[in-house]
Amino acid sequence: MHWLLSGSLSVEKLTVAIADLPPSLQGTKLVQLSDLHYDGLRLSEEMLAQVIAASNEVEPDLIVLTGDYVTDDPTPIHQLVLRLKHLQSRAGICAVLGNHDIYYPESQAEITKALSCINIDVLWNQIAYPLGTGLPIVGLADYWSKEFKVKPVMRQLDNNIPRIVLSHNPDTAQVLKKWRVDLQLSGHTHGGQFTIPGMGPAISVYKDFRRSLPKEMRRWVPFMQKECAKVVRHWEWAQGYHRVGENQLYVNRGLGTYLPGRFFCPPEVTVITLVTGG
Repeated sequence: MHWLLSGSLSVEKLTVAIADLPPSLQGTKLVQLSDLHYDGLRLSEEMLAQVIAASNEVEPDLIVLTGDYVTDDPTPIHQLVLRLKHLQSRAGICAVLGNHDIYYPESQAEITKALSCINIDVLWNQIAYPLGTGLPIVGLADYWSKEFKVKPVMRQLDNNIPRIVLSHNPDTAQVLKKWRVDLQLSGHTHGGQFTIPGMGPAISVYKDFRRSLPKEMRRWVPFMQKECAKVVRHWEWAQGYHRVGENQLYVNRGLGTYLPGRFFCPPEVTVITLVTGG
């Protein structure tokens, strides 16, 4: 994807307070990457090299990948892992799969095997402890798969222990409201790709505008509800930090770009520093 269509890479930095965070994990630094769509079209080699360099520069304790490594054909994953193997972190890399990673019946196994071959821990309704038992990393199956099942996974955890949940689709935050989720990391939306400065993703602004109109006027302002819902229902969570009930959600804008491109919505590397908080 040409830089004119994608925009330059943005490194977003934020600090997130985690209740009951073990003192030894105070200041832990995470890097989140999402939605690479490595298919020869939607992510340039130059951009990918910048992403890897930016991640390594902050010397993260843990890297998390939140899905959609390819677009449909899983074959490019074998070239992508040759690049991703240069990512560096103290405690390794945890990943979940997105809807594009399970596009074909064989895609999930092929992509999981390729990522595992470079020591990326792919979590599919599983829990990992790269940062120790005091902060489990939960990786959920993709929301649109038949295997998305929160209850059997979350019930394995003591509710007194904080946890980070990796879930490709931010719509899962609605399901997860009944569980303790100190921080959910998602992608999937590409930030909406079009953002109105000072107002947010264009599609979310448009929805709010239409909703504010008298009912008799709404039919003159069409809204493609079904088409938009095919991507995500909660467009208000399309990018950035959100509170969802008692839980915290961060949605990465992703790296890959679909036509017609991005507008005030640059591809993103997220750097998250964890601190103790209530």
